[in-house]
Amino acid sequence: MSNHNSSPFDQWALSILCLALPLALVAALVGGPVSIDLGAALSQGWRSESSDAVILWQLRLPRALLAVLVGAALGMGGAAMQGMLRNPLAEPALLGVSSGAALAAILLLYYGAAWRSGWLLPALAIAGAFAAVACVWMLAGRGASASRLVLAGVAINAFLSALMALALNYAPSMFAMQEIVFWLLGSLANRGWDQLLLALPFMLLGALLLFCGRNYLRALSLGEASAASLGFRGRRYPLLVLSGVASAVGAAVAVAGTIGFVGLVVPHLMRPLVGQDPGRLLWASALGGSLLLLLADILVVNFVGAQELRIGAVTAFLGAPFFFWLIVSGRRGQQL
Repeated sequence: MSNHNSSPFDQWALSILCLALPLALVAALVGGPVSIDLGAALSQGWRSESSDAVILWQLRLPRALLAVLVGAALGMGGAAMQGMLRNPLAEPALLGVSSGAALAAILLLYYGAAWRSGWLLPALAIAGAFAAVACVWMLAGRGASASRLVLAGVAINAFLSALMALALNYAPSMFAMQEIVFWLLGSLANRGWDQLLLALPFMLLGALLLFCGRNYLRALSLGEASAASLGFRGRRYPLLVLSGVASAVGAAVAVAGTIGFVGLVVPHLMRPLVGQDPGRLLWASALGGSLLLLLADILVVNFVGAQELRIGAVTAFLGAPFFFWLIVSGRRGQQL
């Protein structure tokens, strides 16, 4: 369906990224405020009670794997949204996925019930993401165009943001407000195997749904009329993509909070490497998102300060200059 081709240089770049991810994973396991003997900790196994084994198996490994999974979900979700809406500035937050998950988690934090059960907050956040997408879908109506979906998403997102602001304004205590703000900034700290295993099935389901919708995204790159003429008519194809984004990104937000710019920046960086192919862009963005978030978390872990730097702030610092460059380069291209 797609005639897009990538150059040998692009293939080399993707291969380098594939090699960089396991190297970054090793760096995440070795680096940190406490040095460990990685070989000894691996050989001792996860049941060992030695300090090196506990740090590796119970703290660093689940955190690093969660960074890989969350980054992949955000990158893939951003690529799917940009392909479906044919808008290079689209990201999952545009349709309220992130806000729906965040609001559900905030309400739980608001009432102080989040820590009674380790799985309760992520489970409700995932449900909130699906509820937000359902509201956008119903508001857009039957046969909604990309522009109408964006308008519905902006409306729902604004309403959810207002509710979050209201919850912050009437937080019952300073402690509750601090927990809400810290969660909104995004973090992988204090995350373990429970959170990873809860989010993993939803992320895999989202990836599967997006994989099934890859040819629809390719057809959409030719225009909505062309996609309909190729057999991609009806509501089930956009619903398939939206459900995939809600499942993958909702699970990511549920365990890591709101981490911005990954779903926006990564597809832009990966698109030239896959010959502008929206289907291949999904997996390239998953790879790029994993690497970006893992490197950002390595920076967070090794940042020396009185309090841990929030990973959402790091990705924002990395993402904002990229878009400044994108705007400036676009202006230069128009002048030429």
